[in-house]
Amino acid sequence: MRVVEATEFGGPQVLVAREAPDPVAGAGQVVIEVAVADVLFLDAQLRAGWGEGFFPVTPPYVPGDGVAGQVLSAGEGVDPGWVGRRVVARTGAPNGGSDPIVAPTGGYASRAVASAEALIPVPDGLDLSQAVALLHDGPTAMELIGGAAIRPGEWVLINAAGGSLGVVLAQLALAAGARVIGAARGARKLDLVRELGAEAAVDYTEDGWPERVREVTGGRGVDVVFDGAGGPLGRGALEVTASGGRFFAYGAASGDFAEVTPDEAAGRGVRLIGIMDQRSDAAEVKRLTERALADAAAGRLSPYVGQTFPLERAADAHAAIAARTAIGKTLLTC
Repeated sequence: MRVVEATEFGGPQVLVAREAPDPVAGAGQVVIEVAVADVLFLDAQLRAGWGEGFFPVTPPYVPGDGVAGQVLSAGEGVDPGWVGRRVVARTGAPNGGSDPIVAPTGGYASRAVASAEALIPVPDGLDLSQAVALLHDGPTAMELIGGAAIRPGEWVLINAAGGSLGVVLAQLALAAGARVIGAARGARKLDLVRELGAEAAVDYTEDGWPERVREVTGGRGVDVVFDGAGGPLGRGALEVTASGGRFFAYGAASGDFAEVTPDEAAGRGVRLIGIMDQRSDAAEVKRLTERALADAAAGRLSPYVGQTFPLERAADAHAAIAARTAIGKTLLTC
């Protein structure tokens, strides 16, 4: 089979395609003939050497934690009825879990091993690319929206709104009756934010962008922030969060999480919810993923796949993410 391996920590060039022995399903496992693999921003961060204190990754390793395809074989103790079925699965976390200390590995391959408990059937009529695009972002967005308890008419600011998770969050927030402001980088992403139905799209690379957000809300600020950017951009979002607001700090696209402490947020009358404060168990993650796929099959939810690359060009996919030219979801085709 074909795999892409991170030979060392470094730039996208450390991702090297090679041949590897075909995997064999162990007890409780299946082998998936991969059609499409998910590419996470986290994959690029780990490849560059970020997050060693959180993720046990040591080169050489095969990146990736999400695949879609057809079950090729099943190991001991696995229902043989899975063979031949279209599925999505996380490859790096046991039992499809979302524990952040588990290394997201094994997905950049033409054949991947997954726990049978991690398998999620893809509904009829749903494209595998759409399904894998929701494997991580679907349950994450639903967790965040559920925790925010948005009331109709509330202002919601989404930082990194042009990314794959931001796109899903915008759709769910709008469905909850929110008035959405999307903050992103560059004309293409801002156009996408507007197409999704946001009332305003703000370029957060421009000076004074928080003031623009405040103007849109009539001076009162936003009720909910979903911060997928982190760093100084997250700090800017806190400045426009109204008293009584909810601030979800889950992203570090700028290199680190938002420059906000719980005490500082509380002093502003804002409730800060960090990445470790809202974690579902494996069963809940699986349930939310199934719900996201069902919504997509029914036309109620639509991830935006902005670019796809052949598996052998994984380095190009990472380069596009690093250059901030990728929009929405990035996928690898096998």
